[in-house]
Amino acid sequence: MATLQNKTVLVVGGSSGIGFGVALAALQSLASTVIIASSNAERVAGAVARLQAHKLPGEVRGEVVDAKDAAALKAFAAHVGAVDHIAWTSGDVPSSPEQAMAGLFTVRFWGPMILAQSATINAGGSFTLTGGPADIQPYQGLAINAGGCAAIEGLTKGLAVDLAPKGVRVNSISPGGIHTEIWEKFPPQFAELLQQGKEKLLIKRYAEPNEVAEAYIFLMKCGYITGQRINVDGGIGLA
Repeated sequence: MATLQNKTVLVVGGSSGIGFGVALAALQSLASTVIIASSNAERVAGAVARLQAHKLPGEVRGEVVDAKDAAALKAFAAHVGAVDHIAWTSGDVPSSPEQAMAGLFTVRFWGPMILAQSATINAGGSFTLTGGPADIQPYQGLAINAGGCAAIEGLTKGLAVDLAPKGVRVNSISPGGIHTEIWEKFPPQFAELLQQGKEKLLIKRYAEPNEVAEAYIFLMKCGYITGQRINVDGGIGLA
């Protein structure tokens, strides 16, 4: 069975939620070094401590970077140095349509694009973005989410073409509803939509972060997948 032995994994947004799940799964897959990065130093330190508490082999490092700042991302890439796999799970919790637009395109689109172009990723490595199902199953009044998710899928394919000459694969994960700490920050209208959305799933529950994390690890390990989107959404829209 393939492992991540002797590999360095960088998880942007790794201090909580899906990103923390990916970081833990990478350690469980024997990654030699796992670097988690987020904008909040206190949360990064706490996440590093929680990962180290599992007493798994592999070094855990924490870094602070503002995913909205292009110059900071470029400097961060130079500071971190060569890595084997990058998972971008960072994203904001929107409180308004305007903030949703800014969050989707600044953090989930421009951020990974800048990092993918700036980072040193070893040949045979990978970069995995995070999208969502809104372009396939749009919700009324949230057209910006649908557009953002479609843009991320297009970016995935474009980066896959751009980075192929360097031996780097690029894919994206499209998670559905995930039961994470972030739910506590959702405005009321989003929480109501999530409850309604559960009825549209073939699997009548939302995922736990560790379940979704397995898809990211699979894309790191499988060397023959690139330019693809994997839906990890419980069969949304098929019920």
